[in-house]
Amino acid sequence: MNSARQRYSKLTSGRTAFLDVALDCAKLTLPTLMLNEEQKAEYTKFKTPWQSVGAKGVVTLASKLMLGLLPPSTSFFKLQLDDSKLGVELPAEAKSDLDLSFAKMERQIMESIAASTDRVQIFTALKHLVVTGNALLYMGKDGMKMYPLNRYVVERDGNGQVTEILTRERVNRQILGAQYKLPPKIGVVDESTGGHDKDVDVYTCVRLTKKGWYWHQEAEDMPLPGTEGKAPLDKSPWLPLRFVTVDGEDYGRGRVEEFMGDLKSLEGLMQAVVEGSAAAAKVIFTVSPSSTTKPAALAQAGNGAIIQGRPEDIGVVQVGKQADMQTAFQLINVLEKRLGEAFLVLQPRQSERTTAQEVQMTQMELEQQLGGLFSLLTTEFLRPYLRRKMHVLTQNKVIPPIPKGLAKPVIVAGINAIGRGQDRESLIQFFQTIAQTMGPEALAQYMNPDEAIKRLAAAQGIEYLNLIKSVDDRKQEAAQQKQDMQQAALLQQAGQFANSPMMDPVKNPQAVEGMNAAMQTMVPQQEEQPAPVPA
Repeated sequence: MNSARQRYSKLTSGRTAFLDVALDCAKLTLPTLMLNEEQKAEYTKFKTPWQSVGAKGVVTLASKLMLGLLPPSTSFFKLQLDDSKLGVELPAEAKSDLDLSFAKMERQIMESIAASTDRVQIFTALKHLVVTGNALLYMGKDGMKMYPLNRYVVERDGNGQVTEILTRERVNRQILGAQYKLPPKIGVVDESTGGHDKDVDVYTCVRLTKKGWYWHQEAEDMPLPGTEGKAPLDKSPWLPLRFVTVDGEDYGRGRVEEFMGDLKSLEGLMQAVVEGSAAAAKVIFTVSPSSTTKPAALAQAGNGAIIQGRPEDIGVVQVGKQADMQTAFQLINVLEKRLGEAFLVLQPRQSERTTAQEVQMTQMELEQQLGGLFSLLTTEFLRPYLRRKMHVLTQNKVIPPIPKGLAKPVIVAGINAIGRGQDRESLIQFFQTIAQTMGPEALAQYMNPDEAIKRLAAAQGIEYLNLIKSVDDRKQEAAQQKQDMQQAALLQQAGQFANSPMMDPVKNPQAVEGMNAAMQTMVPQQEEQPAPVPA
């Protein structure tokens, strides 16, 4: 069996062409994203492109992808109950309570994502996807880590399913020796080499089997003890991402590669314009050979200085080619507009607070402009990411486990609506439609107010426990209100009757006594307390 290092070297040959293109794309946009694997210097000096359109386009597109995939203030998913279970395994009235429980779990998952560093690593991965078309995310216990294309290799089957992943990292020997019980030749720096071997390559080998994912680490062709791990098939912590897929290829293509021609043309034109403008702006003074004016005195003269010479002996030479560069400027404007449309730079975001409607509009824009690539990221990134996140939170007992087959996480992104906010809008629109078509009285006749209020609360993510009155409480309040209204009516009638001549105590004393007796029957009497028993 080959070691991880040998297997990594074997798979590197299939990555070479993609890595070369990725390096070229990075040079035209963000050179710091991709470093040549052979470069081992402590500091690498990158050549800055002549234009900044590529860098701005990459950052803008990555930001919009981040806003569409992981909106900061809006849920991008919801836990949806399997409706086939209602009425069979679960009572139909349990849907509202389950929706409320799911809404609590959704908030806990979103809070966990917000408290972690996932967004930082995901944004970096999105920039790599736009430029190089590939990125690898690892969701470990200590957080998320991103691997660029020059640090990992993959192998896929005919259906595009990843079957093997290998990564390479450089780790300090002393740190590695402190973590694991290693042989001296691995964990100790050889001082005779001057410290050149202070780092060692650590390979991580990830393989897919019928039972799930298995991985381990090796250094110097030796397995590292305690690095073994496994995960279910659908809950792998390794997320190999691609941007543009081509059938039969193990790696993806970036957005920059699709517009490489425009970027190269813009790069050449901007270089020519900048160098030509510098030459055109250069001013050279000439002095006649027979002149008494000395060139050295003219060059050293300050502002307002007095030198000996004749003005007619001094001339000025300028290139004067500004008009010849108008064609270049026109072509530059065309290229910038085209690239701006390709990277969605023409519509910058102006709002301070992200709303669900803005997120939905951004998702629609991404779906239309990228031609389904946003849906691809939803399938290959969001769903595995969410499943792994829920798996880790369940193991850490942050959220309770969901019974198998009861519910499933539904990613609400792309051309779909946003989370439970859309459920609220749908409920309100449904109620309004009934009231407009059948009349407001139809709501009271056909709708269950208790269930409607519970569903609206669940759609808003509001916990209605002890907030909404129960049916018994409302019945008791209605009975008490009815009794109070009856007493008030009797008191009003009694007052009117008391002012009549028949209630004159002089003329009719018996009627007054009967009225007092009736009033005493209306007021509830307190139970008589027994007299205290003498000690």
